[in-house]
Amino acid sequence: MVYRWIAEGVMAQRSRHDIPKPEQALRSILVAALGGEGGGVLANWLVSCAQQAGLAVQATSVPGVAQRTGATSYYIEFLTQPTKSLQPVFALSPMPAQVDVVVASELLEAARMMERGFVTPDKTCLIASTSRVYTTLEKMQMGDGRFDSRRMLDLAKTMAQRAVLFDMAALTQAHQTVVSAVMFGALAGAGVLPWSRELCEQVISASGKGVAASLSGFSAAFLKASLSSTAEKPNADAGDDQYLGQPIMSPLWLDRLAELPPSLRKLSSIGVARCIDFQDEAYAQDYLEKLKRLVTSTCQREASLQAVETAARHLALWMCYEDVIRVADLKTRPERFARIRVEAHAQPLDILRVVEHFKPGLDEIAAVLPEKLGKALLAWAQRRRGKPWHLALHIRSSSIWGYLMLRALARLRPWRRKSLRFSQEKVSIELWWESLCALLPKSAAFAEVLAGLPQVLKGYGDTQLRGRLNFERLWQTHVVPALHGGKDWQQAIEQFQLALAASLADPEGTLNKTYRSKPVLWLKQDESVSGKTA
Repeated sequence: MVYRWIAEGVMAQRSRHDIPKPEQALRSILVAALGGEGGGVLANWLVSCAQQAGLAVQATSVPGVAQRTGATSYYIEFLTQPTKSLQPVFALSPMPAQVDVVVASELLEAARMMERGFVTPDKTCLIASTSRVYTTLEKMQMGDGRFDSRRMLDLAKTMAQRAVLFDMAALTQAHQTVVSAVMFGALAGAGVLPWSRELCEQVISASGKGVAASLSGFSAAFLKASLSSTAEKPNADAGDDQYLGQPIMSPLWLDRLAELPPSLRKLSSIGVARCIDFQDEAYAQDYLEKLKRLVTSTCQREASLQAVETAARHLALWMCYEDVIRVADLKTRPERFARIRVEAHAQPLDILRVVEHFKPGLDEIAAVLPEKLGKALLAWAQRRRGKPWHLALHIRSSSIWGYLMLRALARLRPWRRKSLRFSQEKVSIELWWESLCALLPKSAAFAEVLAGLPQVLKGYGDTQLRGRLNFERLWQTHVVPALHGGKDWQQAIEQFQLALAASLADPEGTLNKTYRSKPVLWLKQDESVSGKTA
């Protein structure tokens, strides 16, 4: 899409196009926004402002496929001074090293713009959000596949002439608006637009949709960006920790968390909240007790505390594994139905039907049964020959019957402690934690790798089985020899890291060699044949 507007009075017939004078220089703005964030609305606002300011302007857009091939980009060029004797030539697309302002609604999209050469130290003002919307590629990884936010912030500090970075997503949520209004306010507050703030607000008011919320978000972003000095650089210390929400805790739990080192309290509070949501407060207390036991085995060194932080995160994830009870609980929460209505663009009077697809196997059914009964079912399944058995279920959670069925499963949470899966996970967690406590005083670096070992445990069914085989193989190969001592720690750390990385890069479990048993057949030899042979 190309939109071009020339102010009235410009000569239509000329033998050649004039080159703008320095005081009539072009200003170029490149907007990168994800789908549904109002990037087109922002481009229209900028065009309207330029029109009302009497400036020649042109806007183009190139659609993208969100986080796979990049955001939809909007490119706007306009003169910074009105003119009546100039017919400017505008570019249809941005050129590397020739863009004055780049504004992005997400940190990774800002990094994409830098990768493509649109941000340069001698020319470009970069305005971007520090918030993240994780890509499909990041979510597909077995381990922590997130791109490093600190590296992207450091890149912005190096590549941009001026960087204005703040959490646009937080402002958008706080003012109940869309991020396009926040981006517009950041552009105006950064002083890169050749028209006044009042004109921007007039254009927003003239749009007639969500005016109050848009103006509120615009004002907040304007203030944020205006407080940024010309030479301001992004905070290099900001990183992934800023995305960890601090849960609301009772005074009793705050007192318990105060017994941990300060650097561990925020992360452990999230783990406590997760354990309470998964099971109960007693389960969260078990989580805290394990952390205290590990902390007492440290020397309060930075490397040791880093290992403890890694262990705290993976301990909470492991303790709060996903079973049928957990899945049923998550699928029947009110906020999930509200999110589905928003994503489906359902109106208040629309009827929305939600169908849940389940396909549990015998192992998943046995996992929630009492320990003895579950073991008996697994033993019978191993003796059973033929293809693996699964039960295909299609439950309409939006109906009364389907909702009550899922809630009945979710209400089995108090019985989870007696289930087969709970007892199995408890034994494995205790063994892993005891080994961590034993190895942390010997080598903090090795203990940190061991703390990340539960990353290989994923999902359920066949995926969970492959994860358990990975865990057992790495445990026997690297952890057991370390527990027996007499190891070259540096070499052991490097080998363990490489083996863990290889397992995380092998979702199909090809590293786990399995050998099928073959029966030995004993045949009675024919006596006539044996006599002839003799």
